[in-house]
Amino acid sequence: METITKKYVKYLLKRRDRRSSKGDFGRLLIVAGSPGMVGAAALCATGALRGGAGLVSVSVDESLFSIVQTCVPCAVCVKRSEAAKLLTFREEDASVRSGKGDAMSHAAPLYEAAVIGPGIGMSSDARETTEAILGAYTGILVIDADALNLVAASGLNVRDSRASAILTPHEGEAARLLGTERDRVRSDREGAARALAERFGATTILKGSDTLVASPGGDIYVNPTGNPGMATGGSGDVLSGVVAAFAGQGLSAQDAARAGAYVHGLAGDMRAREIGEYGLIASDIADALPRAILSVQQSRR
Repeated sequence: METITKKYVKYLLKRRDRRSSKGDFGRLLIVAGSPGMVGAAALCATGALRGGAGLVSVSVDESLFSIVQTCVPCAVCVKRSEAAKLLTFREEDASVRSGKGDAMSHAAPLYEAAVIGPGIGMSSDARETTEAILGAYTGILVIDADALNLVAASGLNVRDSRASAILTPHEGEAARLLGTERDRVRSDREGAARALAERFGATTILKGSDTLVASPGGDIYVNPTGNPGMATGGSGDVLSGVVAAFAGQGLSAQDAARAGAYVHGLAGDMRAREIGEYGLIASDIADALPRAILSVQQSRR
């Protein structure tokens, strides 16, 4: 088991070309939120934007658009009913419709990365949306929260998904996915992380003290950043957003998971040094992400 180092994360988070545009930094779709849980969608989108994503769209019921756009004005909203279709829409389709270029040269997803799960609930509609996305999306897909619980409860097939999946369970979600007890996961976190990555064929971030990142190939890494103040509602939503942001900017699923876990924990550490652990909330972590990234990029080691 290796430790995720600041040096490696610095290598991953390269400085930007002055000639860049927002399209160069990833287009993300976040399928999250439901009545009473819109904050999960807003925190995830904020984490993605603070993590450097160029364009972020949030897929919610149309009745919730005004809440999302008030909380996260830099994101745009799309209808939940269109989420699966949008994630299967490819740039070759746009090329054909416009009559420009060779369609076969643009066979890429419209969104380079996506998140599904934070606050979507356990309804039949949420299950159908999750299943449709797992069956068709070909980018990097962060699966979190309710989507993990839907996978555990309904046996949705992650292993055969066309997406490069990243699972982000806490110990309780990990136990449900493995069909075991939370105490057994806690007593062998490394074994649980490896088992999840192997069973689902997905990069796995097992959240908690000393967050672990496991790859389907058997590699496992421990994250040295983070503190108990981050054990607060919404912290995981921010993590999913920043991991997807890094994936959308070109990192592999494994590297996005490692860099995301490290930077997320570092942001929490920076805020805890300023205000303490007791009053730390998820939005504090999201707001500190740019400083955490800058700290990594400016480090000498």
